[in-house]
Amino acid sequence: MAEPVNNAGTWRSVGLVGPMGAGKTTLLESLLHVAGRTTRKGRVADGTTVGDASPEARARQMGTEVTAAWLEGGPEGDGGRLTLLDCPGSVELSSETRHALAGLDLAAVVVEPVAERIAVVAPLLQFLDANDIPHVVFINKMDRSEARFRDLIDALRRASGRPVVPHQYAIGRGDDLLGYIDLVTENAYGYNANAPSAPIPLPADYEERERAARAEMLETLADFDDELLEELLEDRTPSEDVIRKDLQKTLGADQVVPVFIGVAEKDMGVRRFLDCLLRETPPPDVRAGALGLAGEGPALAGVLKTYHQHHAGKLSLVRVWRGRIRDGMPLGGMRIGGIVRLFGGQQEAVGEAGPGEIVALARMDEARTGQMLEENGPARPGPDSPLQPMFGYAVRALNRGDDVKLSGAFAKLVDEDPGLSVVQDPGTGEMVLWGQGEMHLKIALDRLRTKHHVELETRPPGTPYRETIRKGAAAHGRHKKQSGGHGQFGDVKIEIAPLPRGQGFAFESRVVGGSVPRQYVPAVEAGAREHLQKGPLGFPVVDVGVALIDGQFHSVDSNELSFKMATGLALKEGLPECGPVLLEPILKVTVSVPAEQTSRALQILTQKRGQILGYEAKDGWNGWDQIEAFLPQAEMHDLVVLLRSATQGVGFFAWGFDHMDEVPDRLVQDVVGKQSSHAA
Repeated sequence: MAEPVNNAGTWRSVGLVGPMGAGKTTLLESLLHVAGRTTRKGRVADGTTVGDASPEARARQMGTEVTAAWLEGGPEGDGGRLTLLDCPGSVELSSETRHALAGLDLAAVVVEPVAERIAVVAPLLQFLDANDIPHVVFINKMDRSEARFRDLIDALRRASGRPVVPHQYAIGRGDDLLGYIDLVTENAYGYNANAPSAPIPLPADYEERERAARAEMLETLADFDDELLEELLEDRTPSEDVIRKDLQKTLGADQVVPVFIGVAEKDMGVRRFLDCLLRETPPPDVRAGALGLAGEGPALAGVLKTYHQHHAGKLSLVRVWRGRIRDGMPLGGMRIGGIVRLFGGQQEAVGEAGPGEIVALARMDEARTGQMLEENGPARPGPDSPLQPMFGYAVRALNRGDDVKLSGAFAKLVDEDPGLSVVQDPGTGEMVLWGQGEMHLKIALDRLRTKHHVELETRPPGTPYRETIRKGAAAHGRHKKQSGGHGQFGDVKIEIAPLPRGQGFAFESRVVGGSVPRQYVPAVEAGAREHLQKGPLGFPVVDVGVALIDGQFHSVDSNELSFKMATGLALKEGLPECGPVLLEPILKVTVSVPAEQTSRALQILTQKRGQILGYEAKDGWNGWDQIEAFLPQAEMHDLVVLLRSATQGVGFFAWGFDHMDEVPDRLVQDVVGKQSSHAA
């Protein structure tokens, strides 16, 4: 007989994740309240919740960063301790969520009871499966459900790469929601708003459904447990303890996805959910072992999130993987300047923390989100796959006096949110703030204004257009200036020729007889490079060869500057005769969308002058397609906005530069006109 699960006194961690509007923060409030951690439940609409405590979150009534809280025991718990991380629901803030999930024992995926809305968690479930992160599902707002419970389970199964097993079975739906059946104990319970559920007789018309659902759950668990399989084959009924142990074991190995139900706003089903979290969340050594971080060795902690706070300075939220960390000890090449446990915006100082605990470390200035910090050792990168940015703004300080402090503000901004990046675009010279979407960047701009007191001007990033030529030409340039004393004199004859696409610039000297002395030839090349930075159309010229074929010099007045100037005059004369043509960068994009929205995605790409290369089922993603296309960079700016609008917010793409191609003739005049007005 299996021993009962016992997690008494053990710290474990659970992340509340899922799409916006599913009720994660409301569920956090309910969990804390029924566990006795709060005396009064906060409301998102009132801005009184433990989670979503930042000004940006309160202003938008949505999660904008990871919020930590904790509780001990519960109404029917065993004395276990949970750290709860409320993670942002917006797909644009998924970098925050991904880093947090890396340090958790369990993810609780909160969804609404609508099949179409359940479908949007497919990318999240795929990430959890790809990283073997144990997870359960909590179907919230069941009192608003219009769907049959079986249909909701089917929708989850279509979205999940792991077997979905109902832990509970709903009795009724919507306004007629009565309660649920616990498939482990086979007991039925009736919901009571803001009060514990109470045992009720199992409705006769649900007996057959309960038996079928429980048999299906046990058969799924038996796929991973030979002893349980043997019991089922011998028609023996496994005990509750055996079933709970199997649930914990398969859950810890990310082999099954148990499903719970309730109404967080009314505390309905939340006590039972909390009890199951306390009983069945895998202990911390399970996740540590899966990542190869368990066992003996120096203390080890992973950074899940970074906060920069006015009153507390920098705080690094860490998961302790191994050993014990203590205030003042060396960790990751730094010295811990304080250890606190977070409860929303509140901090509680603690002297030390052990395996499974999630605490914040003060004054770890060099620590970065995603790093592993080892006792008496250097910080090292953790397993991470940064998200590629999909939306950007060209930015500059609204007040020129803020330029000096802007770099420091950017550094702190990116330190807090690694999903952001700031780059100096070499093609346009612009400073570009990159992120996962328009809302992501607006939140970042709000933080810059409120926390760092810097306001930015923003506009869509420019496109690094280039020019090239279709044909060659010969040109002559003479620079002569006499103003008393030594003058300036340089005379060159050059040939200009097109080069194959992508070759850039080539120079050669074919001078014979010393008409241009060798010491001035480098000046001719330098003059050519300098003048090609702005061609007849106003853009840098590429894929051009310049050959010096003849020239003249003066023994007294010639110098390097004179030959640079003469070369510029020759190119100014010759380039317009070479058939200048405007080039634009073409990106190769790989768009991923649910299959039912593939046609709409194809239409969006086509409308943006995209060239479709093909599409197929996305490998490892049930019900998703992957489209490959060439897309002009000038059309990229709002691509993610349109894709998400067409796909309930879940479409995404990867991109990279592929080649340069000619701008269509109908667009050239507009591009050149904008460049001329910008230069003016």
